[in-house]
Amino acid sequence: MSHELQETYACMPTTERGRGILISGDAKSNSIVYTNARSVVIMNIQNPLHVSVYGDHAYPATVARFSPNGEWVASADASGTVRIWGTRNDFVLKKEFRVLSARIDDLQWSPDGLRIVACGEGKGTSFVRAFMWDSGTNVGEFDGHSRRVLSCAYKPTRPFRVVTCGEDFLVNFYEGPPFRFKLSHRDHSNFVNCVRYSPDGSKFISVSSDKRGFIFDGKSAEKIGELSSEGGHTGSIYAVSWSPDGKQVLTVSADKSAKVWDIFEDNNGKVKKTLTCPGTGGVEDMLVGCLWLNDYLVTVSLGGTISIFLASDLDKAPTAFSGHMKNVSSLSILRSNPRVLLSSSYDGLIVKWIQGIGYSGKLQRKESSQIKGLTAVEEEIVTSGFDNKIRRVSLHGDQCGDAEAIDIGSQPKDLSVALLSPELALVSIDSGVVMLRGTKIVSTINLGFIVSASAVSPDGSEAIIGGQDGKLHIYSISGDTLVEEAVVEKHRGAVSVIRYSPDVSMFASGDVNREAIVWDRASREVKLKNMLYHTARINCLAWSPDNRRIATGSLDTCVIIYEVDQPASSRITIKGAHLGGVYGLAFTDEYSLASSGEDAFIRVWKITPP
Repeated sequence: MSHELQETYACMPTTERGRGILISGDAKSNSIVYTNARSVVIMNIQNPLHVSVYGDHAYPATVARFSPNGEWVASADASGTVRIWGTRNDFVLKKEFRVLSARIDDLQWSPDGLRIVACGEGKGTSFVRAFMWDSGTNVGEFDGHSRRVLSCAYKPTRPFRVVTCGEDFLVNFYEGPPFRFKLSHRDHSNFVNCVRYSPDGSKFISVSSDKRGFIFDGKSAEKIGELSSEGGHTGSIYAVSWSPDGKQVLTVSADKSAKVWDIFEDNNGKVKKTLTCPGTGGVEDMLVGCLWLNDYLVTVSLGGTISIFLASDLDKAPTAFSGHMKNVSSLSILRSNPRVLLSSSYDGLIVKWIQGIGYSGKLQRKESSQIKGLTAVEEEIVTSGFDNKIRRVSLHGDQCGDAEAIDIGSQPKDLSVALLSPELALVSIDSGVVMLRGTKIVSTINLGFIVSASAVSPDGSEAIIGGQDGKLHIYSISGDTLVEEAVVEKHRGAVSVIRYSPDVSMFASGDVNREAIVWDRASREVKLKNMLYHTARINCLAWSPDNRRIATGSLDTCVIIYEVDQPASSRITIKGAHLGGVYGLAFTDEYSLASSGEDAFIRVWKITPP
């Protein structure tokens, strides 16, 4: 067997309430680059399924930019480190420098691609640094700021200049190289969130949480204009981006709107068009990032929705897509249409995906509780939460009906639903299991050992409970009670996951000691052993619909696929499937496997039979 990556459903940029995010792009390839946790994501905005990911930062990545020629990316992280790597050839690392003592918020290349200026948090007065990208040599001193510097810009034409802005309400101007402080502007009365030069370098603009934008001369830094308050933003302005011809700018704000401004010859700006992004009007619809790239106007909301407008047709509704920002802990397939995937992350977000298309909408839930596990059964989803509640929610397209919340009184360890009689759900808790029929708790059974995983057979006649001691206890379900039938022992660590095969002739189990085992259900004998190829705990496993293959996902970032009737040594290993660990697996057909993980990505793998 062999495998290849078929599709990637990207995570969304990490956002933070009250702060803007600075995304950048490459005009030649129509690609944007943004960060989420330790991942730097390059996405083609004409085809959001065309995604590549750089995951070699040791700390959360904060900002990334293409070099002027598009050959390199400089990405920075929360430790103050900048890494410079190639956009082709497996992202070869060219250089790495520790630039600041803490988080970097923005960085810019010089137009000749020789220097980089970076800014962010620091110690003392060192909030900004410019350096040669090939040697790391300093090119100037950046005095004049007393607090975190949120944004910086490099003049794209000679004579070169650098402008910075930050939490001290200042816009500072430096001449060079080597750069020296020239002057400060104190026109803003709140955090200055973003500063950007026009493409021809003749002027630059600053925008602030005081809802105002000022325009300055690019060479002398003299203030020459401002954005009109008429029709302007009513909330903090978080980001700004110039049109390619330098005659317009795009701004985004906490007031949930994006605005296109005409910049007139007198250097004052007037609103040309207010763009409304799709959303429900909640806090998550605040706009925190933007980019004008060729004919595309890109906005990013606090909730991680990317909207793409066309500059040539501003009246046209935007293309919008989204995804997860946090660990995707559960994957489930709609049995009525296996091409439809549902994924949930612990922050309570459920996203619907369609193979071949990608993002198909967020499921709008009435409540916003965090989700631990999710199972889809026909037109219903069952979720377990960190609030000790199980919820049954009916599905109507992309809308969730009213959720029936059942408080089970303990933290749910595992959730299993009898697929053929979905009224029955089994929830494992530390001391035993809770049996639900519909929305009623019919029994809470103390089993006398610490439970770590559970599964119920599709017809609801049998349950397998895994213990902290590594034993598997097999019970028949009689009415609302469990009758122990057998105990099987083979695991050398706490059982972490149990799953029946689709035809129920087998079941498989995995443990925290990195071993998986396939069992024959009738004889309760081991059918496939020596599945000991992970290097860390097994988090999830899935069966192919034809019962012939089993996939395991682990904290070691790998997915391993075994043929049940072949020795375990004839496996395929997908290395580095998900940065930080694999937490969800589901076969969508015999040879397509979807995986999800800590990195908030979902990937679909095509398996080629031997």
